[in-house]
Amino acid sequence: MGKYVYQFEEGKKEMKNLLGGKGANLAEMTNIGLPVPPGFTITTEACKYFFENNEQITDELEKEILKNIAKIEKKTGKKFGNSKNPLLVSVRSGAPVSMPGMMDTILNLGLNDDSIKGMAKLTNNPRLVYDSYRRLIQMFGDVVMKVPKEEFDNILESIKKREGFKSDIELNVDHLKEIISEYKRIFKKFSGIDFPQEPKVQLLMAVNAVFKSWQNPRAISYRNISKIPHDLGTAVNIQTMVFGNMGDNSATGVMFTRNPSTGEKKLYGEFLINAQGEDVVAGIRTPQHIDEMKNVLPENYNDLKKISNTLESHYKDMQDIEFTIENGKTFILQTRTGKRTAEAAVNIAVDMVNEGLIDKKTAIMRIDPKAIEQLLHPIFDSKELEKSKVIAKGLAASPGAATGRVYFTSVDAVGAAKKGERVILVRKETSPEDIDGMAKAEGFLTSRGGMTSHAAVVARQMGKCCIAGCGDIEVEEHNNRFIAGEEIIKEGDYISLDGNTGKVYKGKIKTTIPGLSGNFNTLLEWTDNFRRLGVWANADKAADAKKALDFGAEGIGLCRTEHMFFDDERINYVRRMIIAKDTNERIKALDKLFTFQKDDFKSLFETMKDKPVIIRLLDPPLHEFLPQDEKGIKELSKELNVDFSKLKYTVEKLKEFNPMLGHRGCRLGITYPEIYEMQTKAIIAAAVEVKRGKDVDVKPEIMIPLVGIDKEIKEIRDRVTEIADTIISESGIRLKYKVGTMIEVPRASLVADKIAEYADFFSFGTNDLTQMTFGFSRDDAGKFLTIYRENGILEEDPFTTIDENGVGKLVKMGVELGRSVKPDIVVGICGEHGGDPKSIELCNRIGLNYVSCSPYRVPVARLAAAQAAIMEDIEIEN
Repeated sequence: MGKYVYQFEEGKKEMKNLLGGKGANLAEMTNIGLPVPPGFTITTEACKYFFENNEQITDELEKEILKNIAKIEKKTGKKFGNSKNPLLVSVRSGAPVSMPGMMDTILNLGLNDDSIKGMAKLTNNPRLVYDSYRRLIQMFGDVVMKVPKEEFDNILESIKKREGFKSDIELNVDHLKEIISEYKRIFKKFSGIDFPQEPKVQLLMAVNAVFKSWQNPRAISYRNISKIPHDLGTAVNIQTMVFGNMGDNSATGVMFTRNPSTGEKKLYGEFLINAQGEDVVAGIRTPQHIDEMKNVLPENYNDLKKISNTLESHYKDMQDIEFTIENGKTFILQTRTGKRTAEAAVNIAVDMVNEGLIDKKTAIMRIDPKAIEQLLHPIFDSKELEKSKVIAKGLAASPGAATGRVYFTSVDAVGAAKKGERVILVRKETSPEDIDGMAKAEGFLTSRGGMTSHAAVVARQMGKCCIAGCGDIEVEEHNNRFIAGEEIIKEGDYISLDGNTGKVYKGKIKTTIPGLSGNFNTLLEWTDNFRRLGVWANADKAADAKKALDFGAEGIGLCRTEHMFFDDERINYVRRMIIAKDTNERIKALDKLFTFQKDDFKSLFETMKDKPVIIRLLDPPLHEFLPQDEKGIKELSKELNVDFSKLKYTVEKLKEFNPMLGHRGCRLGITYPEIYEMQTKAIIAAAVEVKRGKDVDVKPEIMIPLVGIDKEIKEIRDRVTEIADTIISESGIRLKYKVGTMIEVPRASLVADKIAEYADFFSFGTNDLTQMTFGFSRDDAGKFLTIYRENGILEEDPFTTIDENGVGKLVKMGVELGRSVKPDIVVGICGEHGGDPKSIELCNRIGLNYVSCSPYRVPVARLAAAQAAIMEDIEIEN
């Protein structure tokens, strides 16, 4: 057996995995001379060994623990179990990764019926001693023997009520003796044993319980949520007790070295006079703000300011500190990196660079890319949120917060928005046909679909809140209502969506916009000095492109042309094109669409100026542009003045068993070449007009979707280049353009060298590539992916983070094969993975040129790309 116990001075902060975060920091603070009460740490290895040994503390470990207790006795001059001058200790958990409140703590351990008398004489403060004893019995009973905590609380509250007391402080020694007697009775009733009087027995039972708390349900849940490994184990810290409840010159509290909400460089925290630490956490009494200590304990306040500066200088980060003041003397019980809001994280990082504490690389690595996305969207007022009722929970598909009246069709949503109402669009699932309603809605809620469903993708592009795959609700679109448990929400009722948590609330909740400081832009500018990946955006409209530019996008990686077809002025021309009886009739309808398309592309080119714009030719199956129900078909037959039965026949004919694998993408371009011809003319004509009129070096790039066979791209490319070259030649304008493909069919990756002969660029459509590689429907996978993750079958949702072992290999293979033919071929991704930090790290490693994501994820991608490059450089250096 190795060394399982370390005195604080034997450790250092780098031993975090062995000593836990708390133990490593206690060791570090001890060694830099801060006032830390003496103690020792039982290592995480001992915890692992404990579970391997049938949850038993071995004789060897017991001896090592008691040997280290003797060392504390020597340092303090107190004796464990001594009735005249007893050593009292706290027993606290401390995992390698911070898990605040998830595991257990016991204070005042070592007190018994004899030592309370001697300690009362020694301190001349019998109330302190009896108060400490009753706390020990309660905490020991709760943590070690699983006595229901409310049993103790009921006794305390009944005596306070009987005496007319509001606060624990009003209890005198006689009251406390009565409480202790009752606590012992409850302890024996539920545990079957008397409260142990031997301090060594107390200590070993407490260590046993803290080890076991690593596996308590709340700790397991926290690790699952936070993705913390379950095999780390927890350390146990045994520390000499100091007392904040020794009178009016004693106190206990928690403080941050900076404001964790805003990042302001000022002490932020709370303290309680004449209290123990648990009182602050438990909320039994209302604490005072740390600023008030200047008046009541000025010397201690100055101590805390100096200690705060020392810790920040040493750790070079904002700290969360627990302290106790005993008879006017300040002690530090814990420090750890302070948790903070995204706004505070950005401000603290930039301020610390300006203060010379850290460099720019460190500042960039400090920020959680996903957290900064919250800065770009509305959030709920936290006080109102606490009072609101959660009625359902789905996938947090797009961040932000939204409140509005429920509507179930795009038409109704548009109508309500025109009247000035705030709208939430609720659907089983959305389709491109819903785009108008989605544009007017505050947010979307769907009962089906996943993180890359239509609703989720469009929401992120528009910067709107979305909860998808909400299986807790049953949407009855025909009845204009949805059911969530016992709640029935009808059209016009208010609901609120929290896109950060996936929770659906009944009623209205006030929203606020987080403050974006200049530090946010400063940090993003720093990222551009380190990242190698370009960051482009997915945008279909000039407004989206402008937003993307504002966030720092360097190009448009995906313009989905189908989203341009659903406007009221255009949709019926699209429908006439689809139901045309021959090519000539189809071309007539397409000629009408040409002007709309050209104007759309012109506005995109004018907005993006000399930055590349990749435009995807029509991709979805044609049935998506037609109504699917009989009522809709009848209405359309009247609008278009066509025979109902013929129209119905056309709709039925276009239906497919599996449309996502059917007649779509380049297959449309081959069977209906006139569609892609019109779009090519519109793209090139728009580029020529903008270059001639604005003197801008426009960079159009035409993307052929869903290619899986080299002859597919060759056939369409030949047609595209012939049309483009003719228009350019006739215009007299020098214009360069590219023709490439979206690789989303697994076969395309396997034959990427052949496809590269006809492609100027590759853009990996990782949404569909994931769908086809796994054989998962991205709209239906939500039914089982959660269970897959809980059971460890999948570590991540593959539609959120690229599956490196499968899909990632296909991307890597496609890049390598493509570059074996064309070394300079430009390669990016335009799936929603382009905004996921973990996927961006993979893209950086594989050697892509850029990632493309929704406009509101551009800042996330810039930060994640910089972090990926910095981490790669660190690995190379090491």
